Amino acid sequence: MSGRPHDLIPPEGVPVSFRISSAGSRFGAQILDIVITFGGLFLFFLALIWIGFVNWSLMATLFLLLSFFLRIPYYIFSELVWNGRTLGKRMVKVRVVSTDGGRLTPHQIVARNLMKEVEVFMPLTTLLSGSFESSWTGMALMLWMLLVLGVPLFNKRRQRLGDMIAGTLVVDQPRAILMPDLAAKSKLDRVEFAFEPHHLEIYGRYELQTLEEILRAPPKTPDAIKRMSRIAQTIHRKIGYTDRILPEDYWHFLTDFYRQQREFLESRQLFGDARENKFHDTRSADE
Repeated sequence: MSGRPHDLIPPEGVPVSFRISSAGSRFGAQILDIVITFGGLFLFFLALIWIGFVNWSLMATLFLLLSFFLRIPYYIFSELVWNGRTLGKRMVKVRVVSTDGGRLTPHQIVARNLMKEVEVFMPLTTLLSGSFESSWTGMALMLWMLLVLGVPLFNKRRQRLGDMIAGTLVVDQPRAILMPDLAAKSKLDRVEFAFEPHHLEIYGRYELQTLEEILRAPPKTPDAIKRMSRIAQTIHRKIGYTDRILPEDYWHFLTDFYRQQREFLESRQLFGDARENKFHDTRSADE
């Protein structure tokens, strides 16, 4: 079940609407990440047992060290590479965003994940290892974990302590949706032309809107067909698309380009990178 809607205001001043992730989604993503990070270690230690390495005290220490040095890089680097998503978050379709509406920074990612160690993993590891002198210490650690795990349940944005310190939110992954009338007219079962990020970085929102007007209806007059062909050839040349396009495929080329360009621009806007147009001051899509 999705959480409440929440608007972020990026530097451009245009609100971007999200739905804050539910507690169940976040818990599911965390369980998946734990399975991923500890699954490999579990198989590794099964192999050690199979070959006869049975020094249990040494194995326990080795397990704690390896899990620590595997877990931290996993969370930090995966969120850096996938813009606020670990493998678990990708599967559950949630992501981390900055509360100021800007681009998620490495500092925020590192801060929120190091705090996760203080909040959960280090107390849990200490409890499991039994490396404390009195039962009071164990009770204090258990109480700490219960308190920090309850923090997201008692604030409107469901932030844990690490999110509050880093200035981040966990939200449902938004879907890029075409305008209904244009999406209904573009009934393709598959993408005929695939574009790479360097193809989609050339144009901005203004050119996309211009292309949208052209694609609202297939060209029927000779002048409209000629204009559509000229635009397809111009885009083909400008973005450096190397595959050859036949004249009869110009319409599909433009339709696929529009769809993927829109998804690209919407995904960039989530992180404060709003591309107004290709030169940020030129108002011609046909140049």
